[in-house]
Amino acid sequence: MTTDTQENKTIFYDYHVEAGGKMVPFAGYLMPVQYSSGIMQEHLHCRDNAGLFDVSHMGQLIVRGAGAAQALEKLMPVDLESLQINQQTYATLTNEQGGVLDDLIVTRWAEDTFFLVVNAGCKHDDIAHIRNHLPGFEINYLADRGLLALQGLKAKEVMAELSPEATRLVFMHGCHTSIDDIECYITRSGYTGEDGFEISVDPQDAHKLADKLLSYENVNWIGLGARDSLRLEAGLCLYGHDMSQQTTPVEAGIIWSISKSRRVGGAKEGGFLGSEVILGQIANGADKKRVGFLIDGRAPVREGAEIVDDQGNVIGAITSGGFGPTLQAPIAMGYVPAELSVIGTKLNALVRGVARPITVTKMPLVEQRYFRG
Repeated sequence: MTTDTQENKTIFYDYHVEAGGKMVPFAGYLMPVQYSSGIMQEHLHCRDNAGLFDVSHMGQLIVRGAGAAQALEKLMPVDLESLQINQQTYATLTNEQGGVLDDLIVTRWAEDTFFLVVNAGCKHDDIAHIRNHLPGFEINYLADRGLLALQGLKAKEVMAELSPEATRLVFMHGCHTSIDDIECYITRSGYTGEDGFEISVDPQDAHKLADKLLSYENVNWIGLGARDSLRLEAGLCLYGHDMSQQTTPVEAGIIWSISKSRRVGGAKEGGFLGSEVILGQIANGADKKRVGFLIDGRAPVREGAEIVDDQGNVIGAITSGGFGPTLQAPIAMGYVPAELSVIGTKLNALVRGVARPITVTKMPLVEQRYFRG
């Protein structure tokens, strides 16, 4: 297993440089924050055409062994046994206090085989955590494997020519398939709110796959900046910002990620790390809640800005903020007391000591366009 440092590069690093990518340190890797067209145009290109994202910095691992589903269920509040082969689910790794160690995607490849994609900045801690709690299971970290996300309105058109089988998938399902004789695993998923596909590929075939995808006129590389603005409009959490070990899934507003069978009265109630805290919050409510905000004016409110009530009392903080190119307006997310989380609540964010009016709004801020069949 390799150890990541600030100098790590994904398998597509040279492609990004050649394409004019502005490379910055991110989660232990040098990654493109944007290309020559800029974040705004990249964001809109993904919405209207097809964007290609290098997400090879993410951790890809396989957990295999008899009873793997039941073992993994002790670490996350989802029902893995109910997943069909090639079906996937969003999940959180929780700690004993109910906090979130990381969020991830889990796909069932076979009866006792699961494919996990975890966040880049947490992946080695996640792997150690899983190894510690699943002794005796085969856990393979696919250190050099490529991962590309093809996202946007015309992603399906491109994929239809490359792998018709993949276009028959519905959201959160996958398949082993080939593109130009390149063996890969494709899921209908993504982090943009758009319909799209994530493609896992062996390192020896990664460049050939990227060349094929980029040969389409509608497909452009998209950097981290537009990835962030897209997921913010879609109301999706960024781990380490919108949730952490100090926030529970209930507080983060992702109670939907806790399978009903794992809740009070369910067939598999509790049994995961932090279950007492999390199930208690489901029953009794949490003191704070993640919400979305619309910002008055045109200037964004950034992460870290304090949120104050009409009396000037600090009651929370912005965890993600920026300009929403689709909405042509600044947007944000943050935590406030539960009683102030009602849609339409008027608050203020302090920006360099100046109060900026903000309004609690529904999420997602831009309608998600996942293909659910």
